[in-house]
Amino acid sequence: MDQAHPASRRRLLTLATAAVLATGTLGTGTTAASAPSADEPISALNRSAQPLNDMNGLGRMVGDARVVGLGEASHSAHEFFMLKQRLFRHLVATKGFTTFALEVSWSTGLRLDAYVTLGIGDPAQIAREEFQGQYVFWNTQEYLDLIQWMRRYNITHPDRPQLRFVGNDLGYAGPDAFDHVTDYLAVYRPDLARRIEDLYTGLKPAAGTQAGPWMAGQLTKELPARQAEADRADAALALLRDHGRPRTANRDTERAHAWALQNAVAITQSFTGYAFPDEQFPERMRYRDRAMAANTAWWLRHKGGRILLASNNGHVAYTSDNPDEFPEPTGAFLRDRLGPDYVSIGLTFNQGTVNALPDFTAQLPQEYTVPPAPKGYNEHLLDKLRHRDFSIDLRTAPAAARTWLAKARPTRSYGLYWSTDDPATALGRSYDILIHLHQVEAAHILR
Repeated sequence: MDQAHPASRRRLLTLATAAVLATGTLGTGTTAASAPSADEPISALNRSAQPLNDMNGLGRMVGDARVVGLGEASHSAHEFFMLKQRLFRHLVATKGFTTFALEVSWSTGLRLDAYVTLGIGDPAQIAREEFQGQYVFWNTQEYLDLIQWMRRYNITHPDRPQLRFVGNDLGYAGPDAFDHVTDYLAVYRPDLARRIEDLYTGLKPAAGTQAGPWMAGQLTKELPARQAEADRADAALALLRDHGRPRTANRDTERAHAWALQNAVAITQSFTGYAFPDEQFPERMRYRDRAMAANTAWWLRHKGGRILLASNNGHVAYTSDNPDEFPEPTGAFLRDRLGPDYVSIGLTFNQGTVNALPDFTAQLPQEYTVPPAPKGYNEHLLDKLRHRDFSIDLRTAPAAARTWLAKARPTRSYGLYWSTDDPATALGRSYDILIHLHQVEAAHILR
């Protein structure tokens, strides 16, 4: 799902390929601060820091953005997940946001969206079946609560635009995406149905296939087999794109074709992601981040509304803290596509507990304790500010604060695997807005 730390990157390269493809209470009090040194811009940062006792200040920072990327320093902290829910609910109520996008497979998003909009399926069962492998961190009570709230909102607000759920990632090419393509062909282009179904033979997961084993199973295939699968998925996409337009062109048929085409794109993205040789890992990651940005932008263009994108700090950021292996984040691609319509929010924390996998052989996360940030870390200084939990608009901070924020320093970043190797991050170059929490606890993973 996300970046392994550099120290463990090489030993994880082959077995981790599938892993990278595949309302809480926030404190608003103060913390005791030691006397700052001369080069610590405490005063300047304090002038910009807004407490998180309500979302209004953060909402003003978001402004008129149509896509807000909200990161996290760990894939599994309760306060991070609850903050995403709090902010989404606030943006729905005050700014007309309609879509919650998550760093999870496109096909998984289809299943959850069907529940949120139509009540189809059991969200807890969908989460158990889909949030597996690298996505196991989403199978939490916190995310289940959010999904169920979205469904209740749609039921109780029939006069307002429906809330939608979308997955923007490419780890698992689930059957729902295939079904949307073949359903379109059956209605609008039955003459092409057999050719595309032949190309998809062996690609569509069989009934009962679990997402986790499917993603891990891709790595048991030889590279030429994976590349051949990607070629067949791409051939089906090209056939649908170049020759599959509906015979009768009107707004409804064009929308149907665009929807089928996007599902074919998502299928191709997944198989292409697995087709990179291991020695091309940086290009595989560039392709993945570009795909996540493209899927998000497609949804915005075709479905409208506004989107809160929940992902890892490293994805929503504008710059990479490990460019040799993760060259260009999703946030950089979204800024190129959307300009000021995209706003990036990074999350940091000082101490607490998080969930992570101990290594690439583990199936279930374990809980780890994170001590207070040592001197020299970004979080060490941020935790000296007068507010316990706060947000800062990095674009409008005083000059002294911006100077400090522009320098790269060690910063907590926990993805799939537990590691104490913390990358150097320049917060001011990475995000538009920063949220810092004093303490977090591990999220509540469902078994």
